Amino acid sequence: MDLSRLTGPVRQLGATVANASEVIRYGGLLTGELPSEFSVVARRSMFRLRRYFPDDVNSGAPVLLVPPLMMSADVYDVSPSTSAVRFLHESGLDPWVVDFGAPEREEGGLKRTVVDHVLAVNEAVDLVRAHTQRDVHLSGYSQGGMFAYQVAAYRRSSGIASLITFGSPVDSRATRVFGVVAEDVITEVAGLLADHVLVHVSLPAWASRFGFRLLDPVKSTRARLQFLLQLHDRDALLPREGQRQFLDNNGYVAYPGPAIAEFVKNFLAHNRMLQGGFVIGDVMSTLADITCPVLAFVGSLDSIAPPPSVRAIARAAPKADTFEVEVPTGHFGMVVGAGASRATWPRVADWVTWRELRGGQPEDRPAAIEVLDVDAEFEPRPSTAPLHAGVDVAGYAVAVARSGLGAAAGGLRALASLAGDAQHVLPRLARLERLTADERVSVGALLEERTRNNAADHFFVFDGRGHTYADAGVRVDNVVRGLLSIGVRPGEHVGVLMSTRPSALVATAALNRIGAVAVMLRPDGATAVEARLGDVKRIIADPEHAGAARAARKVSVYVLGGGGAPRTLGPGITDLERITPALVQIPEWYVPNPGRASDLAFLLFTGEGTSTRCHRITNGQWARSAYGTASAAKLSPADTVYSVTPLHHAAGLLTSVGGALAGGSRLALATSYDPATFWSEVRRYGVTVVSYTWTLLRDLIEADRVPGERHHPVRLFVGSGMPTWLWLRTVDRFPTAGVLEFFASSGEDVVLANLSGRKVGAKGRPIPGSAEVAVVSCDLATGELRRDLDGVGARCATDEPGLLVARCSPTAPNALRDVLAPGDAWRSTGHVFRRDADGDHWLIGALADLVHTAGGTVPPAPAEDALGALDAVEIVAAYGVHADTDRDTPPAEELHAALVLRRGRTLDAPAVTAALAGLSALHQPSVVRVLPTIPVTTWWRPLRAALRADAAADALVTWVRQPDGTYAEPPKARRRRRGT
Repeated sequence: MDLSRLTGPVRQLGATVANASEVIRYGGLLTGELPSEFSVVARRSMFRLRRYFPDDVNSGAPVLLVPPLMMSADVYDVSPSTSAVRFLHESGLDPWVVDFGAPEREEGGLKRTVVDHVLAVNEAVDLVRAHTQRDVHLSGYSQGGMFAYQVAAYRRSSGIASLITFGSPVDSRATRVFGVVAEDVITEVAGLLADHVLVHVSLPAWASRFGFRLLDPVKSTRARLQFLLQLHDRDALLPREGQRQFLDNNGYVAYPGPAIAEFVKNFLAHNRMLQGGFVIGDVMSTLADITCPVLAFVGSLDSIAPPPSVRAIARAAPKADTFEVEVPTGHFGMVVGAGASRATWPRVADWVTWRELRGGQPEDRPAAIEVLDVDAEFEPRPSTAPLHAGVDVAGYAVAVARSGLGAAAGGLRALASLAGDAQHVLPRLARLERLTADERVSVGALLEERTRNNAADHFFVFDGRGHTYADAGVRVDNVVRGLLSIGVRPGEHVGVLMSTRPSALVATAALNRIGAVAVMLRPDGATAVEARLGDVKRIIADPEHAGAARAARKVSVYVLGGGGAPRTLGPGITDLERITPALVQIPEWYVPNPGRASDLAFLLFTGEGTSTRCHRITNGQWARSAYGTASAAKLSPADTVYSVTPLHHAAGLLTSVGGALAGGSRLALATSYDPATFWSEVRRYGVTVVSYTWTLLRDLIEADRVPGERHHPVRLFVGSGMPTWLWLRTVDRFPTAGVLEFFASSGEDVVLANLSGRKVGAKGRPIPGSAEVAVVSCDLATGELRRDLDGVGARCATDEPGLLVARCSPTAPNALRDVLAPGDAWRSTGHVFRRDADGDHWLIGALADLVHTAGGTVPPAPAEDALGALDAVEIVAAYGVHADTDRDTPPAEELHAALVLRRGRTLDAPAVTAALAGLSALHQPSVVRVLPTIPVTTWWRPLRAALRADAAADALVTWVRQPDGTYAEPPKARRRRRGT
């Protein structure tokens, strides 16, 4: 009998029992391994800075390793055979590690935020540089790599030789949360949890360990089963025992609740790593500011940070040279285990040597290090339509008006479901539906609501710094006290004369909170004229415009902004910054935010000189524009709205400020518009929505392409007045962004929106809450309605030009009567439209811009669109010029056109002839001039009046329409160009 067949199993059982006892008693097998030697160079409340092998410091480059949250700093020294710090030291490098400790055992540790950790790493970089006198190779694993990216962005790469990351995701839309792809619905839920649950709940170490097991339960179960089945074979288990004990027992630490909430909200729900706009302290940051070289390790089997999410660093940091090493492993295997010793750490050593000793020359690049393609695993996201394509919002508005509350609620749900954004769209549309004249609604009230519910979120960013709702709320309340102390009362008209700056926004909100009327004076306007039209007795100005305000007679001037330090402002000017808010006694009559929808809130101005006009904006009109913009643009807290248009323009006050407030989005205030810095600010602020007016985007389209433009985060351009030719160029230059075009007539409470964006040039349909509109037949020469024998007007046929009118109260001033039925009341918008078969509205032109030629009334738009379609044309404007006629002939105009050529382009008469050939002779301009520039207003609308007044001035080239319909230079002009 072979006794070995009996003794073998007995010995195996004995070994299993012995090893199991050791595991039970000590938590694992005793390996006899000792951790690598290190000294603590610095101790801070947030971290301890370890320097490994202090008695044998190499002269090599310093490598600073950052662990992820939830995991001990010992992840870089799990066992001698897999130790990252030991391998780096033996490769001649100088390894350092940031040790955050165990938050559950640190004072205040469970209250730490992501920003706390980023600033800690930032300080660690400074400490390492101070000790070594060398720039640092900053490296991090998983979230530690994300910290490294953020630090490099915050420092603008100063003092950082390179970045090295391992399985560090950048695009949250490509990551997985417990095995589920982080799509919009998941991230929205995550954002809600972050705000209301996670910020109050820390994750203990055991839960961290359990959570990571859940990320890949099959693999975790298999590993534990293999350990049990090999428990008899100590020699087989010992090489991996350090790794097993680290991952199963002592490798995890608690995750502070505030850090969880911040991570989930900003980097999962809002995807700030990719699109920018994360805030360190109060400094806006973006990975696009990284300029040092980057090496990203990508795990081909990584289910926590899949390859597309890691490779997105190439898109997020377009100024950096980015490289990758793909390793055939999962998330843990990149830094922990035998595979890391073979595939990861040798590549790190090669990288540092290449950067340090061989200067990073491309021809010397180590074979395993590949250039990271910016387009790797990237599919352009389609333009995000403001609402779902095909959603008939105008039809919805009519349905609501004709239905009961129950049906309306069902319609809202259906619309929100189609829009794919029920959480945000539905409440806004419901709010628009119930907006009545007596409802209390205002800028001040909405800001107070946001401050109460989202105090720590950022309301606006300006000059590179973020300002929270809490900060803004305190500042507004302090300014309110200052205004009360000088006697401002509800209903009083108070001028605001300021450039774009936080104080302008604060002053406007403070006046609205009191219930006063903010008269938005234009810094480039006629202050005295506007103050008189606005019935202003006080002006709140910034220091730069105090002199202009004082020039307006019989007006008291107060200065806000520039700080509270003593300063000399000149006679007759009161410094509001010198008022101590706490000492102001609040009057008994004061009730915050008393404004109702029907109350006048703002006065805005248009026109120049004697043509200056004052436009009245009620709280209700502001709210309809705000909630309409937020709904149509699908604005959410993940968005940042970039406002170039100043607050004294309707687009700035109603669309940008209003839309951002109603959508809970950030507002980025631009002091000026400079295409040279535009993309840098877009990245730094995380801009997703850009507001525009008229031809504003022209300079951006004409500018040279820059790295920051590639894979930019902008999803939508929102505004009004964009010409068709510019719209086409916009979607051609920025194919991943959509255009949301509005038409607003504030006096008539009309807001149209082209929601789908499919019909380029159309103004769309009324948004919910907008006044009912109709296109009615009129005499284009006079603007008078055409009426039947009973004196009643009529709707225009499909595509027939007519006057756009809005239904109003019979008591409204300047109301038109009997427009479509006896006794009805409508107000003219002053604009000519046509309505197509689908119900979309197309602007023909303002009545004031129509050209009255001898052959008939002509709108400028057809000629502008035809000439604007020429690739050589940068900007074009058509206008009327009084024609030379006999005295016996009634005064008439000629249609002229002026254009500016794009840089490096030329244009000739045959091209002009071909471009205009599709128009009727009546719509073809008599003269086409090429000018060096076309003047525009401060909101980029071409100044037709200036062109009309300067029609006789010399042009670079002038083409005149010939009797046969062709265009040619006049003989005298040709001779002058030849110098004869």
